[in-house]
Amino acid sequence: MRSFLAWVYSAIGSLIGFCLCLVRPFNPDNNRINARMLASGGQRLLNMQVDVEGREYLADDTPRIVIANHQHNEDLFVMGNLLPPRTVTVGKSSLRWLPFFGQMFWLGGNVLVNRRKGSKAVAVINATAEAMRRDGKSVWIFPEGTRSHGKGLRAFRKGAFHAAVAAGVPITMVCVSEYQGATGHGRGEPPVRVRVLPPVDTAGMTADDVPSLLDACHARMKQTIDDLTHRLPSPA
Repeated sequence: MRSFLAWVYSAIGSLIGFCLCLVRPFNPDNNRINARMLASGGQRLLNMQVDVEGREYLADDTPRIVIANHQHNEDLFVMGNLLPPRTVTVGKSSLRWLPFFGQMFWLGGNVLVNRRKGSKAVAVINATAEAMRRDGKSVWIFPEGTRSHGKGLRAFRKGAFHAAVAAGVPITMVCVSEYQGATGHGRGEPPVRVRVLPPVDTAGMTADDVPSLLDACHARMKQTIDDLTHRLPSPA
């Protein structure tokens, strides 16, 4: 019942967000307002406790690539209130067909990618990097490309790392402990733990550095997610 109510709320919130986007279309700050609204209400309805460390690394409007692990649809509720100012997100093209949410997503200036067409996806990533340099935007990407359903961190795709290097912006990693989808974690149960890691500088890197950058970020995120899942204390 809580899950049902949360998604009903999400549909209503998306309609409200869609109306906001109609008033000021393609304003990237629409995304932050709408994501915070959906996350705060969703957490309350799911009775979900989310503990966040390192929120200060996402506090300002410095252009950056944000990467996070993607487990369930409820990630919207877990991480929505962490979106930095002037941030757009990258999502699959089929999102455009979701009533109200898809239209809100598009009018927020977010990036829709058809992952089956690799050449077009690369072109979109390159355009995104140029927009970051020109407009001072940040981009939030789930580099696994699909949900893991809490079964460990999947392999990363290279797009986020190519975009960061091309734009010369840092990468900020958002790590979420493994949690149960649909019902979330209610009060009295272990909380969903989130840790934002200090930014990784990409200044001076080239495309040749992308594979090692990807591997280093994947290893760091995997270790952090394992630590969070087993409720270990933060490293000194």
